Amino acid sequence: MISNGSSSSAANTAAAPSASSSNTAAGLKNFFKTPEGRYNLQHDKTHPSSLLPYALAKSITQITLAQIKDQPAQSASNLPALQPSSTYSVASSGVKYVTSKFLGSSGNGSRMLGFVGGNGNGSKANGGASKSSHVGGLSNGGVSTVGSNTSDGKGTYLIFNVGDTLYITELSSEEKDPIKSISFGNSNPICHAFDSKAKDGHDLLIGLNSGDVYSVSLRLQLQDVGKKLVGAHHYNKDGTLNNSRCTSVAWIPERDGAFVAAHADGNLYVYEKSKEGPSDSTFPVIKDQTQFSVAHARSSKSNPIARWHVCQGPINAIAFSADGRHLATVGRDGYLRVFDFLNEQLICGGKSYYSALLCCAWSPDGKYILTGGEDDLVQVWSMEDRKVVAWGEGHNSWVSGVAFDPYWSPQTSEDESENAVYRFGSVGQDTQLLLWDLAMDELVVPLRRPPGGSPTYSRTVSSHWDSVVPVGTLQPAPSTKDVPKLAPLVAHRVHSEPLSGLIFSHESILTASRDGHVKIWMRPENSDSQVNSSDTCQPMKPASSGFR
Repeated sequence: MISNGSSSSAANTAAAPSASSSNTAAGLKNFFKTPEGRYNLQHDKTHPSSLLPYALAKSITQITLAQIKDQPAQSASNLPALQPSSTYSVASSGVKYVTSKFLGSSGNGSRMLGFVGGNGNGSKANGGASKSSHVGGLSNGGVSTVGSNTSDGKGTYLIFNVGDTLYITELSSEEKDPIKSISFGNSNPICHAFDSKAKDGHDLLIGLNSGDVYSVSLRLQLQDVGKKLVGAHHYNKDGTLNNSRCTSVAWIPERDGAFVAAHADGNLYVYEKSKEGPSDSTFPVIKDQTQFSVAHARSSKSNPIARWHVCQGPINAIAFSADGRHLATVGRDGYLRVFDFLNEQLICGGKSYYSALLCCAWSPDGKYILTGGEDDLVQVWSMEDRKVVAWGEGHNSWVSGVAFDPYWSPQTSEDESENAVYRFGSVGQDTQLLLWDLAMDELVVPLRRPPGGSPTYSRTVSSHWDSVVPVGTLQPAPSTKDVPKLAPLVAHRVHSEPLSGLIFSHESILTASRDGHVKIWMRPENSDSQVNSSDTCQPMKPASSGFR
């Protein structure tokens, strides 16, 4: 493990003044070291200082990163004012980092919304989508000033929730306060996602603790000066279909306009934006709460189109593989479940060492899955073996966020296909960011000595590695003595409050605390500060130092 050295003027220069001063006051360092160099604190983002303390306890902050590119010039003549349409690239490795383009035609033939003036607030009951011009907060005479912000919205934005408000801020700006806030009144935003190839401009999903789900255009929200959602599609309105907390939302990769919403009662719903649900969108009663089951809507026009009963108790997090074929879920019952989403089949899964699992993430190539939870450990699952292949110890409290770094590559890689090395990160309630390196060819399977056998010649590999796991099997947690153990490459205390979110971008690492503070750590190659050779860590073999 690499320890952090003393702070230097170079690191303080790299960090924005506000970030540097707040870090110093909390006894935190403004950088951390890795074999490839120093990550410097660039700046931090937070909610307005006027936010009342009690609001912070209403929800745990989650973060989403979105990049809006240029809008094609021809779209201006083809569309009425503020009627965007768009296509988006799928996020790699499920880290919610998305590049979007706004096109000038609706593409899928869906009816466009008239955002200015009264477009009608027709609603569909029982979970169907309702369309309205303004949602959330109180309306000033029913009309909000739209388009008074002439910006085209181009740029990279950070989206995070605190209390009953969703905040949007420019990632590159040194301003700590957000540029846009959207209030939800009596409900709280819990989760959000931005990553579909939508063709009607609705790129942002928002799930609330009331069970309601919204899809909106991020560009349109930035152009509006009000504090309410504009031009939103509303699903599961007032919890008509499911009134339990919406715990996680995700766009389905490679499936235009489709998304899933997971709930605290163990159910997951599949929606299609283009459909407006009819009055009858109910599903049969679940006979066995402990068994996985899928029910489809009775009508082809219904929305949602399907209900998945995943587990008994809350689903805490969901993640799709990059190709959209597989879906991973983790829940309060402590199980990871991996599904063939297209065939609606449980493939594999297993139990944590203790209590609930809180987070999961896919490797960019879809070969491995990370999980973290209340056992303070990080587990690495192999899709090929359908079992745990490594576990990591380093956190002193619950692991609340995990993610692979799709932008990192080993310093020396002669044959990446045969010698794959993965970098991933984890954050926890112990306020620490941990970075790990996983080299599969250097995994050393622990050997067990049979009772009375020779300690030199009679050791054998445990049955955990010999057994073939049948498809659809949920396994108990293997003994830690049977699975290779990882040690963190870097352990750094990045916040003064428990952490809740982690994102890897091309230029930086973003960490978020549960009370609404986000920090941006610039990668060594993107830092403006030059590190003295005496402060630079010497390259080391990442995987060999991480296995015992």
